[in-house]
Amino acid sequence: MAATEGDDKNGLTRMRDELDGIDLRLLDAVRDRIECCVRIAHHKREHAVPMMQPHRIDAVQHRAANYGAKNGVSQAFLSRLYDLIIEETCRVETLVIDERHHGEESIVGGPQ
Repeated sequence: MAATEGDDKNGLTRMRDELDGIDLRLLDAVRDRIECCVRIAHHKREHAVPMMQPHRIDAVQHRAANYGAKNGVSQAFLSRLYDLIIEETCRVETLVIDERHHGEESIVGGPQ
């Protein structure tokens, strides 16, 4: 999006640049989280640990809700966000755990 003269006078360009940097860090953090989940899935596969760990999902959702309450972020939003993150994590972990049976498959990525 092209900046207008009014944007620069009001500092919008600078704030949008800041937002773009935050978005990049967020995307990097999501990628790092998925990569960590791949390592966890390898461990689960090697040690015959079931992929689904409901107590862990509850703990992650509870931590996000507490964070929202303490930091003024909508708990409902964080719950929906983590629902998506957990859904992707389960998809990735299932691929890793099952890859021994189905051959190598793209782990990070999924349907496009």
